This record gives sequence, structure tokens and C-alpha cells, in this order.
Amino acid sequence: MTSIVELKPNEALEGVTLEPVSRLDLIKYAGASGDFNPIHTIDEEATKAGLPGIIAHGMWTMGNLGKLFTPYYEQGFIQDFQIRFSGMVFLNDVITLKATVENQTDKHMDFHVEAVNQDDKAVIKGKVRFVTY
Repeated sequence: MTSIVELKPNEALEGVTLEPVSRLDLIKYAGASGDFNPIHTIDEEATKAGLPGIIAHGMWTMGNLGKLFTPYYEQGFIQDFQIRFSGMVFLNDVITLKATVENQTDKHMDFHVEAVNQDDKAVIKGKVRFVTY
């Protein structure tokens, strides 16, 4: 594994592809987060809300972006997330997480991050600041 500080602008961390989104993932997240909006767990409620099916919590997807940086926590930490939700995540979607260095100083690195579905459609985009030790 390369040290994160060895990366240069426009170089990417190794991507992470998640298992297909399951109902159980979303039920567990609802319990952990306290977000029990039924559009995330009950088909009929999602349909009544005009959705084609249940959708993942946006924060579930955002939280998963941390998995990109997990191998590097001995070298620093995520200081800031700036995220824009740009698409919905449905059951059985396969989400791939990506991060590319935008710039860096001797104290931190700024990454462009995104999560894309199996059709390579971005569902979230944003920035992460990773502070290095």
C-alpha cells in the first residue's frame, strides 16, 4: 500500500466497490442513525411517495465514503466532508467509491470524491479534506 502522502494531484486512491445495497443494510442504518423515514425500508411507503422503490439514506452513501480512507487512518484523518447528493441509490445498486487528489500541502490533502452506481452515474460528489500527521 502506498503512503497517502506520496500521492500527487490527479492521482487516485484505490476505489472501493460495495456489495449490492440490501434492505438489511438500510434497516440497520435506520436503527443506527435514528432515521426511520419509511421510504428507506418499506416498499409501499416509497411508492406512495412517488418513488420507484425504497431508496438508501443519503447519509448511508456519504458515510461509506470513509471506507476509501480507512487504510490511511494511521497517517491522518478526515477533517471535513462537503457533499452534494446528485442521484438516488436503490436496492441492489452496486456503488463504487472514488477519490482523486486535487491539491495538497504539508498538513492536508484535498480530494474530489464521488460515489457512482453500476451505470457509472454519480449519486454523490464532493470534497474531503484529509489532515496528515
